[in-house]
Amino acid sequence: MLTASRLVLARKRRRMTLSGLAKTSGISVRSLTAFENGHKIPSPETLGTLALALDLPTSFFVAAEVEELALDAISFRALSKMSALDRDSARGAGRIVVEINDWIEQRFGLPESNVPTLPHLKPEEAAERVRALWGLGEAPIPNMVHLLESHGVRVFSLASDCSSVDAFSFRWKRTKPFIVLNLEKSGERGRFDAAHELGHLIMHSEHRIPHGPDAEQEAQQFASAFLMPRSGILAQQLYAADSRRILSAKQKWQVAAVALAYRLKDLDLLSEWNYRTAVKQLSQMGFRSGEPGGIIRESSQLLGKVFSALRSQKIPISEMADDLNLTIDELNLHVFGLVPTVVDGGEMTSPPVRPGLRLVGR
Repeated sequence: MLTASRLVLARKRRRMTLSGLAKTSGISVRSLTAFENGHKIPSPETLGTLALALDLPTSFFVAAEVEELALDAISFRALSKMSALDRDSARGAGRIVVEINDWIEQRFGLPESNVPTLPHLKPEEAAERVRALWGLGEAPIPNMVHLLESHGVRVFSLASDCSSVDAFSFRWKRTKPFIVLNLEKSGERGRFDAAHELGHLIMHSEHRIPHGPDAEQEAQQFASAFLMPRSGILAQQLYAADSRRILSAKQKWQVAAVALAYRLKDLDLLSEWNYRTAVKQLSQMGFRSGEPGGIIRESSQLLGKVFSALRSQKIPISEMADDLNLTIDELNLHVFGLVPTVVDGGEMTSPPVRPGLRLVGR
């Protein structure tokens, strides 16, 4: 029998309206509405047609009921400017990563959450408090994703068809923190997005709705202070820094050049004129729209270890995908592309090469 909530989830995940799904599947809007309301059960043939149209296994649609993520629990940016299709697709992706995480937690021991809630602190104070709690001092953070995972945040990637969503976060069942990141952004932007979402989890996820202009501004300020702590920046003596010195300093902090310039202005190290001049120069060099010569995008250490363990236990990834009622391609969209995929390379073959592996300290 069809699980109505899963049909709704799949349709929204694929950015489809009822009329869009009707056009793709050839099934009438009236029938689709009845299926989603639980008033009608599709035949096996019709169920297969729906699965094909939504590019998910038939088993997905007959698995257990799923609870949709509450909109007010998610830290969407500029929610009023986001289309309903983008919003619902991202919510669907968020619900799928919860399923993936549940599967992993049933088989592996993962770090417990160590993410405080500090709703009454100002962003700068909250950032300083978390840095102290996590023993970070005033030094740059080597890897934001690894740091989050080590403190119990479940970090997943956002499907590529949600390109208008930079990132979002939520606490599942009000306790377990999740951050979902868009991988199409630069490495520096990804680090800032991760810190931004951490700000939402810390300041907004319990007592306030984690979106809206005020919440967004606070999360931006938190991210800036968390990645570029006051004492650490002041120690670099960047007073009246020009674009050349900003580009040099950004290598240390692994942040976007314009974000560093704004932080210097916020700390009164740049006057308004210095700031505007530096940003103008950076923009002319391409740093307004991107990060030329930027850092590599951060990936998940935790998920990499999970897949490595599965390989060592000779558990195929297809078994994981089957358990989750997902295709391997759909699974891969949410796990930083860490699942190996088969690519047809033609008839030419080459002898196997033993990979060279080495451990790198964090």
